[in-house]
Amino acid sequence: MSEFRASAGASFPRQPFRGGLAVLSGPSGSGKTSICKALRRDPRVELSISATTRQPRVGEQHGVDYWFYSLAQFEQMVADGEFIEWARVYGNCYGTPRAPLAAASVRRDRLMLLDIDVQGAAQLRKQQIAALSIFVAPPSVEELRRRLALRRTDAPEVVEQRLRWAEQEMAQRASYDHVVLNEDLPATIHAVQSLLGLDPLPPT
Repeated sequence: MSEFRASAGASFPRQPFRGGLAVLSGPSGSGKTSICKALRRDPRVELSISATTRQPRVGEQHGVDYWFYSLAQFEQMVADGEFIEWARVYGNCYGTPRAPLAAASVRRDRLMLLDIDVQGAAQLRKQQIAALSIFVAPPSVEELRRRLALRRTDAPEVVEQRLRWAEQEMAQRASYDHVVLNEDLPATIHAVQSLLGLDPLPPT
């Protein structure tokens, strides 16, 4: 496991592009969504779309942001073996569909990115699914608290629940190939691009 402190002006070793699968995990508020959005600007990168039982947020679309299913639908898919991994998080279910990963794992011209939590990543390792794994960590729990509060999407008690879960997630970061400490978002994006063998893209 290697760890990188992504601060402004930092440089990172660039790896060759290998395609296949890459796992990106980290606590809610760590910056994963922004990182994934930046990585997807590279035409070789596609994001694995997860399934969930939670309600769509404003602007989210079925089949674009998530596959949104009822609990009954999700449980039937679990019974039918349609997920390569799934977990219950904050009272909702999340799962990674099996078929797209099987196709992506053998490609070397494209990279499928999986934005999944530590439970999902652990299940992938257990099934010996080959994937490069990167954990994005906040500089501190207090900084994570500040970021979550600024989002204004969760009640205070939900923020505290997310912080408790974040501490448990960060305790498992040694299971990943790389850990990137997100002190500066542009530097963090650059660090992840370098680890995946992607060329830095100009800012939008």
